[in-house]
Amino acid sequence: MDIKRVAIDAVNETIVMTVVHMDYKGQVAKRINEKMPLATVKGFRKGAVPKDLVEKQYGKAIKQEEVKKVVDLALERFVQSERLNLLGTPLPKVNENFNWDAEELVFEYEIGLVPSFELDLEAKNDIVKYIVTADDKLIDGQVARIQKQFGTPIPQEVVVADSDITGTFVNEAEGINNTTTIALSIFKDKATADKFIGKKVGDVVTVNTKGLFEDDHQLMDYLKVGHDNVHGLAVDVDFTIEAINGAELAELNQELFDKLFGAGNVASLEDLKAKIKEDAEAQFAQQADQKLLADVQEFLIENTKFDLPSEFLIKWLQTVGEKQLTPEEAIVEYARSERGLRFQLIEGKAMATSNIQITFEDLKAFTTNAIKQQMAQFGQTNPTDEEVQGIVARVLSNQEEVKRLSDQVVAAKLLELFKEKANPTTKEVTYEEFIAASYGE
Repeated sequence: MDIKRVAIDAVNETIVMTVVHMDYKGQVAKRINEKMPLATVKGFRKGAVPKDLVEKQYGKAIKQEEVKKVVDLALERFVQSERLNLLGTPLPKVNENFNWDAEELVFEYEIGLVPSFELDLEAKNDIVKYIVTADDKLIDGQVARIQKQFGTPIPQEVVVADSDITGTFVNEAEGINNTTTIALSIFKDKATADKFIGKKVGDVVTVNTKGLFEDDHQLMDYLKVGHDNVHGLAVDVDFTIEAINGAELAELNQELFDKLFGAGNVASLEDLKAKIKEDAEAQFAQQADQKLLADVQEFLIENTKFDLPSEFLIKWLQTVGEKQLTPEEAIVEYARSERGLRFQLIEGKAMATSNIQITFEDLKAFTTNAIKQQMAQFGQTNPTDEEVQGIVARVLSNQEEVKRLSDQVVAAKLLELFKEKANPTTKEVTYEEFIAASYGE
C-alpha cells in the first residue's frame, strides 16, 4: 500500500491511498473459505457449492468489506504516525467512476488541519476589569425588601403605591404566559405604575415591554422572555391581577437576623447592611469576572488572525449528527459556531503555552467549594466534611458532571491567566453603572 499527503494550502490536505491486491487478497481468500460450508446456491447441496460459484456470488461484497477494513485501519494509523492535528474527521472523496476490478484501488480523503498561529495575550487592549460596589441605595433597598418579604401579608381591595401584586403577564403571539409577583417600584416609568393604582383583583392592565424596566433583562425574570429576544422587544402584554397584598414590615430584630444568617452572625442593622454589602459584592465579583472573560474572548477572537478550513468544515458538518444537514443548513451551522471554534483553538493554545493542566485535585477542590456554596444558599452554613465529601463523590461519579465542572475549572484558570497577562484597566463602579457598561443601557 502507498499512502501520502497532498497539500492544498496551510489548512487543507488530501490523503491519497493506493491499495493493491497483496493488501487484501489473503483476508478475502480466508473469508471465501469460511463461506463455503455455509453457501447456498440453487442446484447444490449446502456446503457442496463449487468455490468459483461461491466467489462469483459473494466475492465482490467480501472484497469491498475487506478493502474497507484495510483502508480504515491504514488511515487511522497514518493520522497517528503523522501526528496530524485535525479539525473534524477525514472525508472520503466520492468517485462516481470508481472501478473495484482495477489492479490499483485509489482512495482519497479530504482533511482539515488545525491552523498554526501566534497568540499574544499581552497585546495592547482597552479591556476593563470592573470592581462592582454595593452603594447605599442598593443596600437600603435590600433591607426594605427583607422587611417586606418577612413581614405579614395584608390583603387589599385595591392597588396602592406600595402594594405587592400577583398576576399573569400574557401575550399569546410572543409565547408569554408567566405568573409572578411585582411591586410598582420595578417599573421604569411612573406612568406605567400609575396604570395599576386603584385596580382590583380580576382587572387587566396592558403595558408595553419597551422600556418597561430599568434593565431590559428583567423581562427574563418577570415575563420569562428568552435572552435573544430581550433587546428591542416592543409588544403589548396583558397583566391580569390575581391577588393584591400590602405588608406589615418585619421588625429588624435578633430573631429575624438569626433566621436569615444563623445564630449570632448578625446582631444589628449595621451588621445587616455590612452582610448585605459583602454578599452582594461577592456576587457582583462573579458577574464582573464573567464579563472580563467574555471581553477577553472577544478581543482575542478579533485580534488573533488565522484561516480555518471552512469549506471542508461545512462539508463535514453535513455528515455528523443524527440528522444529515443540507449544504444550506451546514453553512448556517458553521456561521453560528465559527467564533466558538476560533476561541476553542485560542483557548487550547493559551493552555499549552502557559502549561495549564487540570488535575483531579483541582476538580475535587472546585467541586467541594461549589457544593459548600450551594448548601449555604439553602441555609446549611456549617456542613461536616463527611457530608460535603459524600456529595462531591456522587457528583464526580457522573461523567457529564465531570465534563461540565472540568470546563468551569478551565475557565477559572484561564480567567486568572488573562487577568495577569492582559493587564486590564481596573475601574470601580456601582451595580447600575456595571449594567450600563455590560449591556450599553
